[in-house]
Amino acid sequence: MNILYFLIGCSVLMALVFLGAFFWALKDGQHNDVHTPGIRVLFDDELPDAPEDPKPAKQDEKTD
Repeated sequence: MNILYFLIGCSVLMALVFLGAFFWALKDGQHNDVHTPGIRVLFDDELPDAPEDPKPAKQDEKTD
């Protein structure tokens, strides 16, 4: 029976931790913009410019 009281206490403590994390995210503005993430997947990502190599790579000439 004692383990039941322990498990109830642990579950209440865990629920309070998750509730605190939810209110912390709410206060930081995590849930303010719910429209943009759904639209963001529709746009292509911009590819970074590849740096240009000033010297072309030399190819070894091998004779068979």
